[in-house]
Amino acid sequence: MTEEQKFYLTKEGLERLKKEYEDLKELKLAKTKGESPKILHSEDLNPEYLAFQEDISFLESRIIELENVFKNAAIINTPKREKQNIIDLGATVMVEVDGQKDEFTLVGSLEANPSVGKISNESPVGKALLGHRVGDNVIVSSPIQTAYKIKKIKYQIA
Repeated sequence: MTEEQKFYLTKEGLERLKKEYEDLKELKLAKTKGESPKILHSEDLNPEYLAFQEDISFLESRIIELENVFKNAAIINTPKREKQNIIDLGATVMVEVDGQKDEFTLVGSLEANPSVGKISNESPVGKALLGHRVGDNVIVSSPIQTAYKIKKIKYQIA
């Protein structure tokens, strides 16, 4: 028996996915409520019917995917005060790399977006930083070796 993958989400991320889920269910209902295109009784299938089937199939697969996420979701919580000096999910970390300072927040893979400073706990950098403290030097190999000096760790208090 394989272990189900856990999806780590912030409360905001979970709410966004729930809204998407509700919107998709409404869209599917609206699409299937009306009259669907007919299969033509000839050798050729109606292209309108094929597009309709493809749309419904996409909606159904995304709905199933989101249901799986909800079933296996784990909310990222702020750790107890005495553990807030250790990098974990939800931490905003300031690091120094080659004399340059960089700051990002560690989130689950579904919310990762490096362009807005959110990196995944499954990324090489995220994985390497987990469990470290201010002052630690962490070497990350992906594909070149880079040294990260941890300068600051903070958690947004929920």
